[in-house]
Amino acid sequence: MSPIPKEYSILEKFDFERTPVGVKYLFDKPKGLERPGKVMDFCEMLVEAQQGNAFYVDKDNFSCVGALLLGMKEDDPTFESGRVGPKLGAYKDVRANRRIYQYLPRLLKNSVNYVAFAPLDKMDFEPDLLIILASVSQAEIFIRAKAYTTGESWSAKGTPVVGCAWLYIYPYLQGEINLSITGFGFGMKSRRLFPEGRILLSIPWDKLSSIFKNLEEMEWVPESYTLGAEGHKKKVHRIVAELEQES
Repeated sequence: MSPIPKEYSILEKFDFERTPVGVKYLFDKPKGLERPGKVMDFCEMLVEAQQGNAFYVDKDNFSCVGALLLGMKEDDPTFESGRVGPKLGAYKDVRANRRIYQYLPRLLKNSVNYVAFAPLDKMDFEPDLLIILASVSQAEIFIRAKAYTTGESWSAKGTPVVGCAWLYIYPYLQGEINLSITGFGFGMKSRRLFPEGRILLSIPWDKLSSIFKNLEEMEWVPESYTLGAEGHKKKVHRIVAELEQES
């Protein structure tokens, strides 16, 4: 087991149920990583890394639309026609399922040939995404850290199927943290990949430094969380009274 990179060491304090995973998109074959000798769905690759395995994949490792989303394949008419979802019971008819392929986030064709995955303690690359499986209480800390110095809002985007597009592609393209609740994704739920009711946080590389800095500075458990409803209200009233006296 390798030491966790210094800048990521604050994550150890969370004691996550499963280790965070770094994901990197590559044009050239990565060095120092092995390619698994099996095919997997895109979402299953996350679990493979959570189990402690560092590896890379190419288009031949995908058993789903993942290679299409990554621009590794030209098209996939079986899925893009919208004929799969109605057969699964995910959509009423073909037109409803077909619609999602008009707006699912995707990488440009032939821009990525390989994807590297590594659990935190085996990550020797700078990730494009850091994916975290968190409890609600743990995820709430990250949501506050996101806004602590900027005041920005948070949002969650997804579709009932092809949840991997919103986990792996959307945050990378938009530079936005995205979150999903385990049990919402049709394929992930069917495969029983994650315990239900957890939060999957996908954090792009350009948000990591500010998140880590804010985690260092802010209170993870503000006093109001410990006071109860009445105690919190009294504290707010006291603060408001003090501010009014100052003005």
